[in-house]
Amino acid sequence: MEELSQKELDERVAILRHFRKLLEQQRAKFQEYLNVLEKQESSITSENADALIAHTEIEQEVVKSISNLQKVIVPMQKMYIAANPESDKEIVDIQNELSTLQTKVLEQNEKNRELLKCHITELRTRISSLQNANPYRNAASVYASSAKNSGHLITVEV
Repeated sequence: MEELSQKELDERVAILRHFRKLLEQQRAKFQEYLNVLEKQESSITSENADALIAHTEIEQEVVKSISNLQKVIVPMQKMYIAANPESDKEIVDIQNELSTLQTKVLEQNEKNRELLKCHITELRTRISSLQNANPYRNAASVYASSAKNSGHLITVEV
């Protein structure tokens, strides 16, 4: 095995630190995303539309942040692998945690989508039943007028 120069060793350490930092940031973002999804689930269940909208906006920002981090992590991972043929246990552990978090996020996301579908179906059923229960639904409006009278003012002389 050949001896590494101090410069090569310093580069490897710098790459390792930076890669670990990026993975930790991504792990934190995935955890944040999972928390948002869990709060979103309770907003769906409680039919709190305002909170649901707020959680959706936060979710979009977190997903964008994860996507941006991923754009940096992929090339950094290639540099890390090239510089460190033997994997660092800490990096492998973080990557495994990320994989587990990603699975949880996908499961929670699917659960929320199913809940939303159920609630939307239920709301449509309620709206339909309200429309059918309206006793005036087929009656002509007292405010509707014939086409020849529309738009004309009627004046009365005293």
